[in-house]
Amino acid sequence: EYIRERSRCQFGIMKKEKTSRMDELATIQRKIYEIRGQKVILDRDLAALYQVETRVLNQAVKRNIERFPEDFMFQLTWEEAEILRSQSVMSSADFPRSQFVTLKGKGKNIKYLPYAFTEHGVIMLASLLRSNIAITMSVQITRAFVAMRQAISALAATESKIELLNERVEKLNMYIEEVLRDQNEINET
Repeated sequence: EYIRERSRCQFGIMKKEKTSRMDELATIQRKIYEIRGQKVILDRDLAALYQVETRVLNQAVKRNIERFPEDFMFQLTWEEAEILRSQSVMSSADFPRSQFVTLKGKGKNIKYLPYAFTEHGVIMLASLLRSNIAITMSVQITRAFVAMRQAISALAATESKIELLNERVEKLNMYIEEVLRDQNEINET
């Protein structure tokens, strides 16, 4: 009985750990945006995940800018930053104006444009920061990107199946209409 009880406890711990990892993955996925047709995480979100200041993260990037080509990292335009800031689906807790450092305290002008990091940029950044947290979070972020790619792929496969079913239904409708027309012609004669 001791063994059975112990295994239940271990199962409970494993279940909690799995739930915790799933929650963490979902949290990271909410921080992934699609900008310029690429899935990216903003510098402020990475800084929070890596538990460093955004300024420190950006300084590390600027010191090693040759490691971050355009397909690893890019700076948002004023328009992109404003669109992200004004999206109604984001609460002020998710995207506060102070993260953009605004001018004159009025909160209308953005002083610093955020950087967006692709999956490859995130991995490169973790190698620069070299902390245990950066390494752990890099693995989690990579898993989040992979999970999103898998979900998109599954969605595409589902859409393909739905399209095929729609085509079959359309053919059946045409066949039924033809049969009904033929039956009406027989009844009229």
